[in-house]
Amino acid sequence: GGNDAQKTIGIIWMLLIAAGATSADEHGPYWVVLVCYSAIGLGTAFGGWRIIRLMGQKITKLSPVGGFAAQTAGASMLFVATSLGIPVSTTHTITGAIVGVGANRKVSAVRWGVAGTIVWAWILTIPCSALIAAIFWFIGKLFL
Repeated sequence: GGNDAQKTIGIIWMLLIAAGATSADEHGPYWVVLVCYSAIGLGTAFGGWRIIRLMGQKITKLSPVGGFAAQTAGASMLFVATSLGIPVSTTHTITGAIVGVGANRKVSAVRWGVAGTIVWAWILTIPCSALIAAIFWFIGKLFL
């Protein structure tokens, strides 16, 4: 939440500034912070098990020691990035750490097809999000 929710808070805050609902001199509204952290928490609580299963079983089979190493490496990178104000994705960081643990055991221990599918999903996220945003912008212009 120190990184993922912060990115969402920043986007919503910038939209509120652009709409004139708040000022850049003020801190982000408390309700925005609460909603963003709640969304991250609820998403993890209700859908996190699917991601955990994908990461821990489908990309490579993790032993308890490998899982600890991946989580420690990923968490360390996230703390460093957050303290430096660098917006990174938790999922990208942890996935990289898991692939690293699997590849350290044996390169063939990683299911590269699954990892490749995840990377393609990341690559497609930006243009697809831009397309959806453009569609909603055009819809908004029709009604304003």
